[in-house]
Amino acid sequence: MKKLWISLLTVTVFLVAGCTNQQSTAKEEVELLEVIDGDTIRIEWNGEEATVRYLLVDTPETNHPRLGKQPYGEEAKELNKELLEGKTISIELDIGERYDDYGRLLAYVYADGERVQDQLIAAGVARVAYAYPPNIKYLNEFERIQETARNQEVGIWQYDYYVTDYGFDASSFDQQDSECLIKGNINREGDKIYHVPSGRYYSQTNPEEWFCSEKEAKQAGFRKSME
Repeated sequence: MKKLWISLLTVTVFLVAGCTNQQSTAKEEVELLEVIDGDTIRIEWNGEEATVRYLLVDTPETNHPRLGKQPYGEEAKELNKELLEGKTISIELDIGERYDDYGRLLAYVYADGERVQDQLIAAGVARVAYAYPPNIKYLNEFERIQETARNQEVGIWQYDYYVTDYGFDASSFDQQDSECLIKGNINREGDKIYHVPSGRYYSQTNPEEWFCSEKEAKQAGFRKSME
């Protein structure tokens, strides 16, 4: 009986400790100060200003120091504004990390009770991204919405190869009206390498040249990427 009591006490302590380590996920009303872009806003929260990065979504950039302005970045920002301005805004935290590496608060955002992430994904201006457990409360719901948008070729999903696992590839977007989608890249060693759209490093490659066929790339002195 004594061993059983100790076991039950251990389980109880473990459960209580687990509960106290989890953060509340209740919605908190905040004041909107500024819409920065499609997935980032500035708010007043607990009497202080905070920058919020939307959990589990990524929209094209509007003014990135390296990537510049990407297609559908402005559309995402304008829709974000439309959804938020003049509404009652609230945020919901998940149970994991509260801040990203840039010090931005990670949250689900609501306008008049409607979750903004859902609407951005459904409109085809955001992709599901940055799913780091345990901050994945609504991941399955977001992925279902995204699959519908993808199947209907809404917004960003109209363009082959624009949406990648790493973000958005503006160079492929610019080539949508062309059949020349093979990227030719010259690396630091001077090696000429070409990348086909199905290749592993395609989305990460900034091309020096575009080719319409592998034959054309080879004739120009390029070899296929070793993937």
